[in-house]
Amino acid sequence: MTDHHIGMIVPSSNLTMETELPRMLRAREEVEPGDRFVFHSARARMQHVDPEQLRAMNAQAGRAAAELADARPDVVATACLVAIMAQGPGYHCTAEDDITRVLRAEGCAAPVVSSAGALLSGIAALGAAKIAIITPYLKPLTQAVADYIEDAGVEVADALSLEVPDNLAVARLDPHDLREHYRSLDLSDVDALVLSACVQMPSLPSIQAVEDEVGIPVLSAATATTFRILSELGLEPRVPGAGRLLAGAGVADSVTRRSA
Repeated sequence: MTDHHIGMIVPSSNLTMETELPRMLRAREEVEPGDRFVFHSARARMQHVDPEQLRAMNAQAGRAAAELADARPDVVATACLVAIMAQGPGYHCTAEDDITRVLRAEGCAAPVVSSAGALLSGIAALGAAKIAIITPYLKPLTQAVADYIEDAGVEVADALSLEVPDNLAVARLDPHDLREHYRSLDLSDVDALVLSACVQMPSLPSIQAVEDEVGIPVLSAATATTFRILSELGLEPRVPGAGRLLAGAGVADSVTRRSA
């Protein structure tokens, strides 16, 4: 039995990162009982998803990383996709490198995963060149996310903005509603659907159900982050009922750290 310690840097108002990731990894423990997962969080203040608060939250990442380093995690995940993507294409590499430097200065050798970089990695691992996305953001931020993904070489054919600026309200959205929301998207010529391009918007209960309905891979920022965490730990990315990305061996072989 091996315990894997996962450090998470989360917005102070985030409720979902610490819900969906543990649920997925607990489900993995049921089919792979030799691996167990322990979670440690550090928070960065953010209440509203607007450019000013996103920049302010990013500025707190170093302090949060230093706090997590004291727990000597095996991997560290920073989880606010839009905070990174709103800073411009490729910024996930800068954010990951900055956090890595802080961890190393504190004597912690953990690899670093960002939800922004993880989403790009997940799309790449699925071989998807054209996607559709759903976000909880206002339309300008959704456009920033689409632009970021397209800069990485993936076409965003269609996007739906739910336009919920309050981060706590995002966490309280019903994930089952996504089973209807996705129907407003044009999926006729896409390779994958990102059901939630935000780790705060719950989607896990709908990932597999929507994938079964549409017949293409369905992923989220949370499932992609889980995929990257497992890959960085050297474990098979296998979580039952969480979509094709987490279906197991074969997918992880195609992923690299920096998809951008």
